[in-house]
Amino acid sequence: MRNALVAGAIVVVVALLVWSGMHNLRTRRVEEAAARNKQATIAVDKPGATASLDAASAQFGSAPDLRGKSAAIFTLKTLDGKSISLADLKGKPVLLNFWATWCAPCKVEMPWFQEFQQKYGAQGLQVVGIDEDDEVRPDVLRKEVTDTASKLGVTYPILLSNHKVGDAYGGLDMLPATFYIDKNGIIRGQAIGLASKDEADSNVQKILQPGS
Repeated sequence: MRNALVAGAIVVVVALLVWSGMHNLRTRRVEEAAARNKQATIAVDKPGATASLDAASAQFGSAPDLRGKSAAIFTLKTLDGKSISLADLKGKPVLLNFWATWCAPCKVEMPWFQEFQQKYGAQGLQVVGIDEDDEVRPDVLRKEVTDTASKLGVTYPILLSNHKVGDAYGGLDMLPATFYIDKNGIIRGQAIGLASKDEADSNVQKILQPGS
């Protein structure tokens, strides 16, 4: 009987240690994610401001460098159920942005992209956003995405991801992820994570050039 009690106590202690380790790991990951978001949005007081970031935040990290390669073709649905294909936009320079409603840095740069659409639309620029949220209920997802885009003043097309397109663009280990595609369908610039507004504008200029 005593041995059984001792064995039972050992099992309980081990279980508590395992639970504690998992809980601490989960808590640490949440804190690290919050810290990254805070770092990425530091010195940004309002939409359209220029972000102050350390150099590492604009690096590709583990993502492959897709510059000079053909952009992967995809067809996805808009919030109102219409289909848009990247192939339909051939002949136009495209700013393709992967984002999510929970991504704080994404919300910093999306007003910039809206500004670019208004400023350079006459030169052919088309901004396209792809939402990468994981919400399983389509009605809830559409409302969240619509509300977020509305609050940010975004009017360019927002597509709902099938979570396969991201794999064709390097796996999207980090959001936001933005690709600057010229009128011939070639990726001329990319930014994984939040870059500065000036860098984004510079990449837009690359794909607006007549020879690109």
